[in-house]
Amino acid sequence: MAKQLLGKEVAAALNEKIKAQAEALKAKGVVPTLGIVRVGERPDDLSYERGATKRCDTLGVAVEKFVLPADVSQEELMKVIDKVNEDSSIHGVLIFRPLPSHLDEKAVIRALKPEKDVDGITDGSMVGVFAGTDQGFPPCTPQACMEILDHYGIDCTGKKAVVVGRSLVVGKPAAMMLIKKNATVTVCHTRTKDMPSVTREADILIVAAGRAGVVDGSYVAPGQVVIDVGINVNEEGKLCGDVKYDEAEPVVEAITPVPGGVGAVTTSVLVGHVVEAAARTLK
Repeated sequence: MAKQLLGKEVAAALNEKIKAQAEALKAKGVVPTLGIVRVGERPDDLSYERGATKRCDTLGVAVEKFVLPADVSQEELMKVIDKVNEDSSIHGVLIFRPLPSHLDEKAVIRALKPEKDVDGITDGSMVGVFAGTDQGFPPCTPQACMEILDHYGIDCTGKKAVVVGRSLVVGKPAAMMLIKKNATVTVCHTRTKDMPSVTREADILIVAAGRAGVVDGSYVAPGQVVIDVGINVNEEGKLCGDVKYDEAEPVVEAITPVPGGVGAVTTSVLVGHVVEAAARTLK
């Protein structure tokens, strides 16, 4: 039976550190503040907003919301981006995406200052991830994967790591972050030939394919650590990952459940980025 890598334990440890950092900043007259920019009333946006707001409240981070109608013009939205960029009391900005189709999302992302990009969506943040600098912030989900590895004492040095998925949201930044941890990294994607033979060679397997159950028991091997990033809804209406848990769990050494794994850590990572952004203003 594999060890469950539970996200709630990782989040609890992160939250303790973040709360202490936020209190230290307040003692210096700085209140860490997250600016949320939301266009429209998408249910998934509202759900994430509630979770992020609750986590901020718990950890001593203020929230300022900028809610715009779904039919907002590009000009009005850009004015809001300019406002949060120039407001020194707002340290981090979360922009809900995708934006409505009539808006130029790329222009909005380009306009956001990397130092306030706590969700890792700007080119400046990507440069920071790939160059190994502290410009901007990495995307929250791949950093959550790294936090899980760190919390459970999984040393990446010299290990073979395989990432399934090559998106800029998870796959590519996760690969760079693993390299920074001295792992030897292979990235698999839809054009990879005989993918199971590649993934079975991994010591650490991060799956961010975006398809429910795409990784089954034939992809895994004994001794592996499996991080399942996927969040999908199956035919029964239940949340499930990109890994077939029932097939992988009896084989591997450790695995994150879905739900209860990576997703439980991402909000804490986001709030941690806000606090770090606030701290950087004092340097």
